Amino acid sequence: MLSRSYLLLFVLTALFGFGCHGKSSNWGMYKSDAQSSSYSSLRQINKENVRTLQLAWTFDPDDAPPGARPANSECNPLVIDGVLYATSARHRVYAVSAATGKMMWSFDPFDGGQGGGVCRGVTYWENGNDKRILFTGGDILFALNARTGKPIPEFGNAGKVSMNVGIRDDPRFISIKPTSPGIVYHDLLIIGNEVSELYGAQPGYVRAYNIRTGRLEWTFHTIPQPGEAGYDTWPDGAWKYAGGANDWAGMSLDEKRGIVFLALGSPSYDFYGADRKGQNLYGNCVVALDAATGKHIWHFQTIHHDLWDYDLPAPPNLVTVIKDGRRVDAVAQTSKVGFLYVLDRETGTPLFPIEERNVPASDVPGEAAWPTQPFPLKPAPYARQSMTVDDLADFSPEGYDSLVKLFKSLRYEGLFTPPSIKGSVNLPGTIGGSEWGGAAYDPATGVLYLKANNSPEVDQLKKIAPEAVTSDSLTPFHTGRTIYMSYCASCHKEDRGGDEPLYPSLIGLDKRMTPQQAIGKIRQGGGKMPPFEGMIRGKERAILTFLFSGDDRKLIQQESDLLEIRHNRAVTTEAADTASAYLNVLAYAPFRGTGNYPGIKPPWGVLNAIDLNTGEYVWKIPVGNDSVLSKKNGQPTGLTGSPGPIVTAGGLVFIAGGKDKKLSAFDKDNGRLLWEVVLPAMGSSTPATYMWEGKQYIALSVAGDKVRPAGRIMAFALP
Repeated sequence: MLSRSYLLLFVLTALFGFGCHGKSSNWGMYKSDAQSSSYSSLRQINKENVRTLQLAWTFDPDDAPPGARPANSECNPLVIDGVLYATSARHRVYAVSAATGKMMWSFDPFDGGQGGGVCRGVTYWENGNDKRILFTGGDILFALNARTGKPIPEFGNAGKVSMNVGIRDDPRFISIKPTSPGIVYHDLLIIGNEVSELYGAQPGYVRAYNIRTGRLEWTFHTIPQPGEAGYDTWPDGAWKYAGGANDWAGMSLDEKRGIVFLALGSPSYDFYGADRKGQNLYGNCVVALDAATGKHIWHFQTIHHDLWDYDLPAPPNLVTVIKDGRRVDAVAQTSKVGFLYVLDRETGTPLFPIEERNVPASDVPGEAAWPTQPFPLKPAPYARQSMTVDDLADFSPEGYDSLVKLFKSLRYEGLFTPPSIKGSVNLPGTIGGSEWGGAAYDPATGVLYLKANNSPEVDQLKKIAPEAVTSDSLTPFHTGRTIYMSYCASCHKEDRGGDEPLYPSLIGLDKRMTPQQAIGKIRQGGGKMPPFEGMIRGKERAILTFLFSGDDRKLIQQESDLLEIRHNRAVTTEAADTASAYLNVLAYAPFRGTGNYPGIKPPWGVLNAIDLNTGEYVWKIPVGNDSVLSKKNGQPTGLTGSPGPIVTAGGLVFIAGGKDKKLSAFDKDNGRLLWEVVLPAMGSSTPATYMWEGKQYIALSVAGDKVRPAGRIMAFALP
């Protein structure tokens, strides 16, 4: 039973939470607010009436070129005073009526070019009548008039600022492309970036720009330079060639204290670090900076010398918890590894115990895995972190047997088993734990809601010869791939999967045709296929090398990585020694057996509710279902997915993102499913909710399909 003093403090905390979030009808920032709460105080849609929720409107950007493949938009829409702002899968910006979905204006940052790339949303800023939308298209930061969609002339160069200027190497030869929107502090836009994850990557510096002028105001070096704290956690001079440690997932802001909180990714190269021996600050760190100056306040490193691509995948949630009878402002950081790190907001001190434990050593020549890693003791891990033969999927006898054989052939010593030459099981995998959707926090109850993926992968390192990354000439595979992408991919698709029955799949072509037959067909054409004799003359070996590589993931991954490394090295001021370099030729390969089934038993996707005051779980349920693999009258299988949940004062948790194409609403108190709808394609973003003209809406981006490859934005409301 709660003591009176504890109960009083809890009630005050609830009231404080409601006061902070107020009665705002907007969804004004990425993940709702500066605290990255993914919370709304709206309650028109609630437990009692959510079952009547229905489609209110659909917006189709219709900006995909003819023949384009379906694409995903990860955009969490913003809604400001009846206008919804969003980006499409091709990275165009749209303003639409929040009541009808009718387009008000659009902006193409690529001026008719192909565009594309990941974009999770835009940023809104206003001062009096000056209202702006800030976003990145490719490597350019744009400022638009929020009313008209026209560039702001006084911002940078006619509304544009190059993101390449101010990073380590020559801006003419690099390309820095942020994927998540920045955050506003007064007149500053603070923003991270996405960089290569291979050798020679650019560093992930975090920067602040003057929103009025576009001027760069401050830079935080995520890979410290000489004289800066953390420099000694790298080899001497590593700042000249080391890359990564970037904030690609977004950030949160304590506006009252003037502190911005970063969630940083892993250093590059992700899976082998002989050229970056040490702990590698500020890779994999929660970092608190003075928002006005970019000065370091504190940091907490979640992974030392990352070898698993365990980026911090989402902005930390700013929360308030009851600790030892007093209110403590904190940050709650989700992770791919399945740990939740709850840290004092002012000092970075853990609020629950975290201990350093010994972990397996690397057996790869040149590597020096860090001997310990931090293990939070509370809350308990929210994702699966270990597996045995008994955990392997048993959908069929032959499938189970193949999984047992594969599992026993790989190195596996539990959590933090390093990548190896023979191959290692990585659990959680790179999409394990929680992904970029992050968590939703209810300030009234202190409960955090987050999705977890249980998805093991296999890592296998292969040594690469120095000349493989220094040669200027393309391999036959890449020459062939270039030809294919230029002349064949529009019909047979980039993955060679085709579009039956008009355009056959080319996967497994080596089992249906001899090389001579294939070259003859390409030269002469046939049916809808024109002759390509002139295009491939002298390059027959190259196109055959590519087409007959089949689905050899190792070859495809290695060739693609080598090309990117060559480009990186060409622009890096000082490249690391490549005499000892390894590539993960199975990077991101799921652990699967015969039949392409998931390698472990379900659930594969789990929605968790954690009381941050106690560190205990309120409930956890499978979220999503594979109707083919689920057992009759059994629990749902759960499905992996990257979008996160939102929570509302109406008592609901909304989430999408599974391959079952469902948007679902759960009772926030017990996890009971209250409503779901099947979308035309996968819900590819975290939802948003807002109120306009007395009506509450739930809106989200939906992936493209064959009918509408550009995808949609769909909004739901009560009748």
